Amino acid sequence: MEGTMRALKAHVRGGRLLLDEPTNLPEGAEVRVALVDVDELDDRERADLHSALLAAEAELDAGKAVTEDDLWSRLRAAR
Repeated sequence: MEGTMRALKAHVRGGRLLLDEPTNLPEGAEVRVALVDVDELDDRERADLHSALLAAEAELDAGKAVTEDDLWSRLRAAR
């Protein structure tokens, strides 16, 4: 049975995962764990990335998105 996916933040303490936040998961619930690789961005690069993501989100909210087909057409025309 497929469920929804949500991220929970945890750290390793004494060889066990300890959630950084409370959860209302039922007792015995199965969870999958994915390790998050540490990026190699410095503080300025990370700030620039977050700024660009916020700007992109604002463009999407303003309806400035294009379809995949339109994007490929534009890329082909730019050759």
